[in-house]
Amino acid sequence: MKRIIKKVAVLGSGVMGSRIACHFANIGVPVLLLDIAPKELTADEEKKGLKLDAPAVRNRIVNSALQAAVAANPSPLYRKSEASRIKTGNFDDNLKEIANCDWVIEVVVERLDIKKSLYERVEQFRKKGTLITSNTSGIPIHLLAEGRSEDFKQHFAGTHFFNPPRYLKLLEIIPTPETKPEVVDFLLHYGDLYLGKTVVLAKDTPGFIANRVGVFALLDAMQTMQKLGLTVEETDKLTGPVIGHAKSATLRTSDVVGLDTTINVANGLAQGLPDDEAKDVFVLPDFVKKMGENKWLGDKTGQGFYKKVKGEGGKSEIHALDLNTLEYKPSQKVKFATLELTKSIDKLADRFKVLVGGKDKAGEFYRLSFGSLFAYVSNRIPEIADQLYKIDDALRAGFGWELGPFETWDALGVQAGIDLAKAAGRTVAPWVEEMLAAGNPTFYKVENGVRKFYDKESKQYQPVSGVENFIILDNLRASGKVLWKNAGASVIDLGDGILNVEFHSKMNSLGTDVIQGLLKGVEMAEAGYRGLVVGNDAPNFSAGANLGLVYMQALEQEFDELNMMIQQFQQAMMRMRYSSIPVVGTPHGLTLGGGCELNLHCDRVVASAESYIGLVEFGVGLIPGGGGTKEMTLRTAAKYEEGEPEFNLLRNTYMTISTAKVSTSAAEAFDLGFLRRGDEIVVNSNRVIAQAKAAAIELADAGYSQPSQKTNIKVHGKGALAMFKTGVYAMKEGKYISAHDQKIADKLAYVMCGGDLSSPTEVSEQYLLDLEREAFLSLCGERKTLERIQSILTTGKPLRN
Repeated sequence: MKRIIKKVAVLGSGVMGSRIACHFANIGVPVLLLDIAPKELTADEEKKGLKLDAPAVRNRIVNSALQAAVAANPSPLYRKSEASRIKTGNFDDNLKEIANCDWVIEVVVERLDIKKSLYERVEQFRKKGTLITSNTSGIPIHLLAEGRSEDFKQHFAGTHFFNPPRYLKLLEIIPTPETKPEVVDFLLHYGDLYLGKTVVLAKDTPGFIANRVGVFALLDAMQTMQKLGLTVEETDKLTGPVIGHAKSATLRTSDVVGLDTTINVANGLAQGLPDDEAKDVFVLPDFVKKMGENKWLGDKTGQGFYKKVKGEGGKSEIHALDLNTLEYKPSQKVKFATLELTKSIDKLADRFKVLVGGKDKAGEFYRLSFGSLFAYVSNRIPEIADQLYKIDDALRAGFGWELGPFETWDALGVQAGIDLAKAAGRTVAPWVEEMLAAGNPTFYKVENGVRKFYDKESKQYQPVSGVENFIILDNLRASGKVLWKNAGASVIDLGDGILNVEFHSKMNSLGTDVIQGLLKGVEMAEAGYRGLVVGNDAPNFSAGANLGLVYMQALEQEFDELNMMIQQFQQAMMRMRYSSIPVVGTPHGLTLGGGCELNLHCDRVVASAESYIGLVEFGVGLIPGGGGTKEMTLRTAAKYEEGEPEFNLLRNTYMTISTAKVSTSAAEAFDLGFLRRGDEIVVNSNRVIAQAKAAAIELADAGYSQPSQKTNIKVHGKGALAMFKTGVYAMKEGKYISAHDQKIADKLAYVMCGGDLSSPTEVSEQYLLDLEREAFLSLCGERKTLERIQSILTTGKPLRN
C-alpha cells in the first residue's frame, strides 16, 4: 500500500520528544505532541486560582517543554514560525487523537514498564496500519513489542534519533522479527528523503550500532588516558579535530551530553554484554564513579571534566579536573611533537600514519586506541550489523566522526591496523586476515564511480547500498571524471551533459585559483555541455573570499592589483550569471561572503536545509565587493512593484547587510533575501548535488536562453541616502557603533542608493558594480579595516574598533 505521512504523534515531550516534533514541523508535517497531565498545582497556579482540570494546567508539562525547545540555541526549528504546526495535549485528554495520525513515535522515559503501559493505551485508539515506533536508546525492541496485537507488532520498530535531531544526521531503524519488510523499507526511505537522515538498519542488540561502538571508544579513551597518565586537556586535544572528530572531542562532549548519560549507557552495556570480548572496557574508571557520586555531571550541574570559574577582574576562566587529586586547575595549553608534525597535512586520511608513528605519549595513545577500536569493530560483524559500512555510517552521522572506523583503518593500512591491535593486546576477527589472504587489500574500493565494500558473507566487494541517488564527487574523481583542475578547483563531469565546479582550497575560500576554475567551468560547459553545477562535498560550501590575499595587497598598498582582483571576481560572477548555460549553486554549511555572492548570481540555487548564508564583510570593515551589494540592491528593486513602501524594503536589505546577518537555515535565507522564489531546499545534504544536476537539466530542457544584463535598476539617490546617514549618525552618537562602523555603513548606503543622485533613477548592474568596487577599495585603505582583517586571520574573532 502507498503510505503517506500526513500527521505524526509524538508521545513524550522531553528534550528528545519536543525536538523530534520540531524536526517533523520543519519538513511541513503537522504534529500532535503529548505528555502526562500534572498531578498537582504549582505555587503560581494556586495564586491564579487555577484547578487541576484547567487546560493550562493539564497541558503545562508539554507546553513548557515545547516553549523550552523553541527558545533553545541552536534552534531545533528552521524558523520559529514552524512551531505553529505542533499541537500540544496530554495523554488523558488527547490520546484518542492519535487515531488521525499516520505515525506514532513514543519518546517517554527509558523504563520498560512505563513504555508498555503507554502502549496498552495506544492500542485503544491507534488505527490499524499506523506506524508505531520507539525512540529508545537502550531497551531491547523485542521486549517493547511483547504482548501487543499482531497488527501493532507488524508496524512496530525502533527509530533511534540522535540528539539534537535537527543537527545529528543518524537515524537507526531497529525492526523486530515481526516487523513487516515493507514497514522497514518505508522507514529507511522516509528517513533519508524527508527527514534528511543517514538511515542505518541496525540489529536489536545492546546500544544498537552507534552507541555500542561510540561508547566503547569513549571509555577506551578514558582508560588509555589513565594508563598513560594523560590530563583531561591532553586527551581532548588528541581526540578532537586532528583525528576528524568533533571539536568538543571526548571529555568535553561528555560534559555537554551529561556524565550521567555516559554512566547509564556504559552500565547498561556492561550488564547487557556479559560475553563481549572487550567487556573490561565497559567497566567505569574509578574517577568516573567518583564524579558521578559528586554530581559532577558536566554542564547541567556546572562542573564535570571542566568547570567555568570567575578569575581576576571577573573574567571567566576554564579549569580542568586533575584526575589524580580530583581538584580543578586552570586549563593548560597542550603541545605534542606528534601533533606538530600533522599541522601541514590538510587531508585527514594522510595524518593517521604520522599519528601512530609518533615517539611521544601522543603516538602511544593513538597506537593503543586505534588498535583497540579496530579489533572491536571487526568483531561486531555480523553481531550488530551484517555490513561494515553501516558501522562507519553510524559513527559518522551519530558521533560526527569525519571517517568511520573501517575508513580510518583503510587509511592506515589493513595489515598495519592488525599489528596495532595485536600490540594493544586485542584480537582482530579472523575474517579480516582472510580478506587480506584472498588478495583483497582494503575494506573499500571504487570501481567505475561506484563505491564498494568488502562483504564478509560473500567474500566479495559489493556496492554500498542506499547511496544510489547520491552524487559523490570522491567516487567520480576516483573513476577519472575530472576534466580539468588547478590547486583550488576542479571541473568534474557529472554525466548527462552537466559539469560541476568543485573547490578544494582551505575552507573553500575564493581566491585566484577558484575564480579561474569557475571561469573554466563556464567556458567548458558552453563549449559542449548543457549546464553547470557549483558544488562540493566539504562540510562548508565556502567561508568566503581569501582575506589573506586582500590583507597582504592592502597592507602593501598594491591598490591597482587589488582593484584588478576585485574586478576579476565581479566579472566572474557576471560571466556565470549571464552565460549561455544554466548555472546551479549548492550552498550548504557555511556559505559566507563571497560564497553567498556566488550563489546570488546563479540561475537557481539548490540549498541544503542546513545552510548558514550571509554577507558578513561588514564584520571585517568592508562591504560585499564581489557583486553582493549590487545583487541585493537589484533584488530589492525588483520588489518595488509589490506594493510595500520602497524605502522600507531598501532599509530591510540594508540592515541585513550592515548587521552581517547570517541565516540559521536555508528556510531563513528566503526571509533574508539570499534565496528567492524558484530556489529549492533539500533536507538531506547528501542529495544536494544530485538535485542540483536535475535542476540544471530541467532548465536546459525548458529551453534556457542567455539572459541580458539589467539596465533598469531603480535607485533612490540623495533621498534614501539622507535617511540612512541620519540613522547611522544617531547610532554613532548613541555609542551603539564606532566611528569606523559609521564610515562602513555610509559607504554601503552610498552604493545601495546609487550614489548622491538628485532623484530616483534607473541604473545598470555595471554602474552599481563600479560603485561597489570603489567603496570596497577605499575601505581596504583604512587602518581600522586592516586591524579587523588581521584579527580574523590571527584569532578567528572579529575586532570591534
